[in-house]
Amino acid sequence: MATELCSKDGILIRVMTVSDYKQVKIFMGGNFYNGEPLCASSGEDVQKCYEKENDEYHISMIEQGTCLLATEEKTGRIVGLVLAGAQFPSCLEKHRKEAAAMEPNTWGLIAVFLSKVEIKVNLFERYAISKLLYSHITNVDASMRGKGLGSRLAAALMEVGRTKGFPLMIAYCSSFYSARQKEALGMECIYEQAYADYKDDSGKVVFKPPAPHTHLRVMVIKL
Repeated sequence: MATELCSKDGILIRVMTVSDYKQVKIFMGGNFYNGEPLCASSGEDVQKCYEKENDEYHISMIEQGTCLLATEEKTGRIVGLVLAGAQFPSCLEKHRKEAAAMEPNTWGLIAVFLSKVEIKVNLFERYAISKLLYSHITNVDASMRGKGLGSRLAAALMEVGRTKGFPLMIAYCSSFYSARQKEALGMECIYEQAYADYKDDSGKVVFKPPAPHTHLRVMVIKL
């Protein structure tokens, strides 16, 4: 598969490499963790939660050739990215155990939440598949939002998924805008969870992001 996937309006989308990760991490620190609704509304420096483990997880996805980078062709500046990777039926129990062992910081709480959702929807049984492409994080520089770059990245990831033989792509959209964007690309919402209804054992609502971010939505598309 070609490393460079598409070029338009001076922005190149290409497959991410492990050597990109140092700059990718810096980019996410300034664009993702302070913009993703559950992280941004927590009041916590979420990038520091399980930093080493997340670095290892992100690099493992990059090594699969399923992560994408959008850069300015003239300067090489990162303006967007997708972290994505393969998942298998065994991942459901693996994620459950990992999440149960985490501290109750924001990232740990998110991990427990997502694990409960993925077990409930069980896409492997629902679609009778043995693997899927999980779109983990899509992030666009604040200066580039509203210009269709997130849609271009998602469409490019779908093509990567098809090339690699994945039958399905999934995204857990915590943001109203990311769900709307993916719906416009043909992804279907097959499950949603209202944040106001997700409570801890004492009955306290766990996540309180600002409107319009009211639900987690599970978005899927057959590739």
